[in-house]
Amino acid sequence: MSTQLFDAIDYLAKEKGIDKKILMEALEAALISAYKKNFKSATNVRVELNEDTGKMAVYSRKTIVDEVEDPQQEIPIQEAKEINPNYELDDVVEVEVTPKDFGRIAAQAAKQVVTQRVREAERGVIFSEYSDREDDVMTGIIQRKDPRYVYVHLGKVEAKLPEAEQMPTEEYHVHDRIKVYVTKVENTSKGPQIYISRSHPGLLKRLFEMEVPEIYDGIVEIKSVAREAGDRSKISVHAPDPEIDPVGSCVGQKGQRVQAIVNELKGEKIDIVQWSEDPVVYVSNALSPSKVLTVLVNEEEKSTTVVVPDYQLSLAIGKRGQNARLAAKLTGWKIDIKSETDAREEGLLDEVEETYSDNEESLFE
Repeated sequence: MSTQLFDAIDYLAKEKGIDKKILMEALEAALISAYKKNFKSATNVRVELNEDTGKMAVYSRKTIVDEVEDPQQEIPIQEAKEINPNYELDDVVEVEVTPKDFGRIAAQAAKQVVTQRVREAERGVIFSEYSDREDDVMTGIIQRKDPRYVYVHLGKVEAKLPEAEQMPTEEYHVHDRIKVYVTKVENTSKGPQIYISRSHPGLLKRLFEMEVPEIYDGIVEIKSVAREAGDRSKISVHAPDPEIDPVGSCVGQKGQRVQAIVNELKGEKIDIVQWSEDPVVYVSNALSPSKVLTVLVNEEEKSTTVVVPDYQLSLAIGKRGQNARLAAKLTGWKIDIKSETDAREEGLLDEVEETYSDNEESLFE
């Protein structure tokens, strides 16, 4: 066998980043299989490859026994000692059985196995590279689209953005560059599959981490995200250091930081609120931009009743209930919003007002 085969394996190992040992082992396995198939042999064989000379040899391996039951696998001890007097029972005898025309068959087998292993190895390299990007944001280029998918090129692979993961208010054009959130990476029989999204809350979180250095450095923490993609989102942030303004850090000077994210999400409105371990404060903040008079908390049911001024009721609830719905998702608390008038009629404010009766200022003034 020519040394060209081994040169080709060397080249492929370096070019494709594949362990040469893997290719050589696969080649040996393929040559053994080709020998057994083409020469109808059930004998246990071993292939020896010499990279320096480019030569190949096939050896039949038989176990030494007293009485032969399977001539394909066994050899009597008398015959073995004729080959080498030092052989003992249970030793393995190797006899070269390389066919004269095995070079052509070997070359075909080598081509098939190397091609297959290169493909498998390339898939493995790609999977390894992209599996580290799970739950991360990647930039891709839209290659094409159909009624079900937008196909996004992410460097070495093409990912499909399904309709369910698209932003309903966004138009996708071929050759546009977009940022996508990688939800999952799988290694399938067809190669690595990258699952991406433009509507996942994780996209918003990662964009803030990319845009706000304080979040990236851990000075400001993102506590929760609630998102209705393409329309409105809420994000709660917290700074362990009381000297740091977490909301201001995310907004940026003249709103530049948050505006960059809004632009990436094609105008999606984003409310940035300060997190608090106190549910009264946290729920009040989450209902921004509406004003809140008071929050009544039911710890057992993890529910709250929020009282707002009459003129703020529609703002607190939001269009189609969106503001209240997002606030509930953000905080993890059930939120029931009532106007001040309704709350008074139901007697919900009596106990609260008694609490503040001795104070100079009331929440309700």
